[in-house]
Amino acid sequence: MKTKISFIILTALLISIISSCSSTKKIEDINKSTEVRLPFEGNQYKNDKDYFRAVQSGKSPDLSTAKKIALLNAKEEMAANIQSTIKRVTKQYTNQRTVDNPSAFEKKFQEDAREIVKQELFDVNIMDSKVFRETNGTYTYWVVVETSRQGILNKINESIPRDKQLKLDYDEAQFNKIFNDEMKKFDKSHNSY
Repeated sequence: MKTKISFIILTALLISIISSCSSTKKIEDINKSTEVRLPFEGNQYKNDKDYFRAVQSGKSPDLSTAKKIALLNAKEEMAANIQSTIKRVTKQYTNQRTVDNPSAFEKKFQEDAREIVKQELFDVNIMDSKVFRETNGTYTYWVVVETSRQGILNKINESIPRDKQLKLDYDEAQFNKIFNDEMKKFDKSHNSY
């Protein structure tokens, strides 16, 4: 009986020591952790009423490759933001207007908008960039790119008259109003964090 009690006490003591060591280890790990601050986190690098912006990075042993990766990533992010915005605006526009064939209008309009966005992304403005050389010799290149919201809208408005079918169903003032309303929603949802 004494051996059973001794064994139970020894087991409890051993479990207590192991669990206290592991919890101390976790607290030590937390105390040793370091907060990482990424470049370009300020509000001036986020979307605003005038510009779509994207912040991305690229990493490579070659600096020029790191730059190319970062620019490609930033352009892809920006294109996705613009495309989803245009899609929402087009959907709202066709719901608010009497359009002969809404699905054909939306499809054609979004195809044209995609082409415009591709063209505009060739001319994005590099707002800022930073280069870091890592301890292992690789480069990390951070970049902020921007493109004018008004420029995108102007290009869309310029392309419509070239397409007879779209022109019949297009009211520029109404589209601009919906676009600007959507931009306000976009600003609130993307800059509230």
